[in-house]
Amino acid sequence: MDPTARILRLLSLLQTYRHWSGDELSGRLEVSPRTLRRDVERLRELGYPVETSRGTYGGYQLAAGTQIPPLLLDDEEAVAIAVGLRTAANGAVAGIEETSVRALAKLQQVLPNRLRRRVEALTVATETVSGYAETVDPDTLLTIAQACRGSEQLRFHYTANDGSETSRLVEPHRLVSRYRRWYFVAWDIDRGDWRTFRADRVTRPFANGVRVPPRELPAEDAASFVNAALRSRPQPFTALLRVRGSVDELRERIPRWMGELTPDTDGTCLLAAGADNLEWLALSLVRLGAEAELVEGSDELVAELTRLRTGAEQLVRH
Repeated sequence: MDPTARILRLLSLLQTYRHWSGDELSGRLEVSPRTLRRDVERLRELGYPVETSRGTYGGYQLAAGTQIPPLLLDDEEAVAIAVGLRTAANGAVAGIEETSVRALAKLQQVLPNRLRRRVEALTVATETVSGYAETVDPDTLLTIAQACRGSEQLRFHYTANDGSETSRLVEPHRLVSRYRRWYFVAWDIDRGDWRTFRADRVTRPFANGVRVPPRELPAEDAASFVNAALRSRPQPFTALLRVRGSVDELRERIPRWMGELTPDTDGTCLLAAGADNLEWLALSLVRLGAEAELVEGSDELVAELTRLRTGAEQLVRH
């Protein structure tokens, strides 16, 4: 492999994971440990702060420096960052909307045309709804994300539904963005079990530096785990709808987070939906995209559905 290409490959690996052993890097690059050390020194000369640790868990990792060196992004990563910045600019994370717009402008300027078209296509095909979710402090979200990435224990204070606050020590697994609300899945050390936490209810988080081997999540992925956990919790606002269509047809159109679908009669299904926010539940039902009738629902829910329908009718008339 050409030395320049090899160094770029090394940089790409270091930017992917927090920590690599020397043997892992040598094997990936198919070079000797001596050549690896030379390449690492070359990266340091170029301004990349590569740290070296010795011992049983020794190896290399890319650390924070005094300035941001150039980053290597493949096509998929560049598109993901651009779409993520657009989402943040819509207010999903508190206080960084304007910053997101500035960063997005810089990225858009250097994107190749083929990638710019992909970003634009994703943006056109994506709808966002604001005003129905709590925002998250960006520093809190960043601390959680870094702990997940580095497999570090995380300590924080957490506010429950009833307003009580507890101190938690966890092994974080993954962050999950679910309809403009952030959750993260973690192994709760004190309780000896997996838990789902809302990021907007986390305060004073800090990673204590204790690195742990990743645990196997008892689910297909973190998103599935969060969906299952939320469905199992009692929801303060619920609704039962009769929806036209078979279970197979409706599962392709109705997201699983909306609730459970069960076959009914005459080509219909029952959808048991729930949420912890009345406005969000009503808006989700209005945007269901299927022929449905409300079988059971509180007076507050009926009033909110009426308000949304009246507002839409007035808008059409004007």
